[in-house]
Amino acid sequence: MDTINLRVLVNLSGGNGEELRKTVATMKGRYPDRFVVFANPSYEDINAPGYGNRAAERLAADVRNGAQGLKIFKNFGMDVKYANGERVHADDPIFDPLFEKCAELKIPVLIHIAEPSAFFDPWDYKNERWEELNEFPQRARPPSKYPSFETLMAERNHLFAKHPRTHFIAAHLAFHGNDLGRLGKLFDSLPNMYVDVAAVLAELGRQPYSAHDFLVKYQDRVLMGKDIYDVNEYKWYFRAFETRDEYFEYYRKRHAFWRIYGFQLPDEVLKKIYYKNALKLIPGIDSKAFPD
Repeated sequence: MDTINLRVLVNLSGGNGEELRKTVATMKGRYPDRFVVFANPSYEDINAPGYGNRAAERLAADVRNGAQGLKIFKNFGMDVKYANGERVHADDPIFDPLFEKCAELKIPVLIHIAEPSAFFDPWDYKNERWEELNEFPQRARPPSKYPSFETLMAERNHLFAKHPRTHFIAAHLAFHGNDLGRLGKLFDSLPNMYVDVAAVLAELGRQPYSAHDFLVKYQDRVLMGKDIYDVNEYKWYFRAFETRDEYFEYYRKRHAFWRIYGFQLPDEVLKKIYYKNALKLIPGIDSKAFPD
């Protein structure tokens, strides 16, 4: 595929209210067509009656002030709690007005629920993310403090099913990068569900045939994404997505102690993953800046 310059950067941490307004002014003031800003919900008043409607109204104001999507961070479903200490479930009806407002405003929800399933598993020599947990022990999700991985998956899937008009982008291949068959079944049952490929190259690259077939089949449901903006790291994504190179090192050893393989996607699939699917889902991006 011909080289494509990086056209748009997405800030998923735009905040809300005055913070969002300042973020948009800073990022889009000089280069209005090169940045996309997502708003974030506030949970500060979650214990007061009518929270959902207030959250929806705040989001509508944020969109008027330049937000082009809503990003839900990983504390959602795990660490957000009511005043009585009860965990706020990811599919709690209190959020229904907020997600319905997203459908009304025609903006996507990029949502991060749970963590890699290995973070919920026992932290021992059988855990393939042991090295990462050893470096960042706070990433472990022991059952004494957190709901199980499967509990969070069930809540997330129920949330998506409750709001069929809302477009949800599940971060990190919905944490099913090691089970593409399971993710495919979710796609088949939830037509409003999409995913990004941030921080999952290690999972895809060790199963190149399955990754190729999956991404070709679901080419309209996958978006390019990356957690850390480091220009030197993008080449690994391009190498894996665009070549048939074999047995090359992954760029972050704590994610993968194995080597990965390229799965050489067709150009039309690459275009959809790199930018066409984003143009379809995210309002306000200038499509003329991208190849046909």
